[in-house]
Amino acid sequence: MKLVRDARTLKTKAIGSLRTAMTAFNSYDDEGRVTLVLMNLQHACEMLLKAVLVQKKAKVFDKGTGRSIGFEKCLGLCQASHGLTNDEAGIMRAIDALRDAAQHWFVFVSEDLLYLQTRALITSFDAYLQRILDDALANHIPPRVLPISTMPPGDFEFLIDKEFTLVVELLKPGRRARDEARARIRSMLAMEAIVTDEVEISERDIDRIEKAMRGGTELKAVFPRLATVGTTTNGEGVNLTVHFSKKHGAPVQYVGGDDPSAAAAVREIDLRKKFHLQAKPLAAKVGLTPPKAKVLRAFLGIDEDPACIHVFEFGSQKISCFSDNAVTKMKAAMAEVDMAELWANRKNPATAAPLAP
Repeated sequence: MKLVRDARTLKTKAIGSLRTAMTAFNSYDDEGRVTLVLMNLQHACEMLLKAVLVQKKAKVFDKGTGRSIGFEKCLGLCQASHGLTNDEAGIMRAIDALRDAAQHWFVFVSEDLLYLQTRALITSFDAYLQRILDDALANHIPPRVLPISTMPPGDFEFLIDKEFTLVVELLKPGRRARDEARARIRSMLAMEAIVTDEVEISERDIDRIEKAMRGGTELKAVFPRLATVGTTTNGEGVNLTVHFSKKHGAPVQYVGGDDPSAAAAVREIDLRKKFHLQAKPLAAKVGLTPPKAKVLRAFLGIDEDPACIHVFEFGSQKISCFSDNAVTKMKAAMAEVDMAELWANRKNPATAAPLAP
């Protein structure tokens, strides 16, 4: 395939970063090795995605800023319109989440999980390169420089279980290994990007998970998303290919994915997504003034219903936010409740509010 000039340049940069990542992976020097591998793997993915977009004549510059679009936007465009599969996007997103955590704070990625994810990324990178740009890594990288491990990777589920058990051990009293434990929790959270595009890693999430693990909560309740990830490996040595995918069928989960009472499994982004309305926007959405909406909420018990309200705490500040369940309940009630009567009897709303004629 004949590539346009910019696509050819971007593809060269992508393969160059991948080569650098492989050199770092196989390095004898451990200092900064994981961060260097992750940063170059992520850059290789972004350059490949942009090469595809340029070749397909998609817009890669933001009209407002004049700068090229970021990784997430590239991933979304390629996934939506240019043949990137969900599984390929998943491992690229996971590498990006790990890179972000490593670059802006720190993570601890075990050697076997790093190897498994690196090989999975190479598998996806090569497949997408061949399918869309009609090229192959074998034309640019000799097999001897691909990541080699003296420890063959196990099944992802087994490795995650082993990692979880290790973190529990590190958190035991007297170990004095809390920093390493939290760094490992951070990397496990980043791996959730394999199966979801809604990964944000906050210290509050890590605090919540640490507390749950100290309390003996099981793996599938703490990391329900990771319980849905499966791997398929073929070949061995330099010919090993690894595919991450979402398991078929419903995973075993002990809690709902957005149940605020399930402190271990719920991520902050899940709660923010579900409880996205503060009191004033909620009132506007149901067509009431804030005072009248407050009276209706009291009549319906909205502020005591955990499916309708969640109180976010930011230091000493507490902000009540409401879900779409609150909107649905309030709109349904307005069709039957006499709001004028309810407002007139607002000091005792539970006994007022006759049905509208």
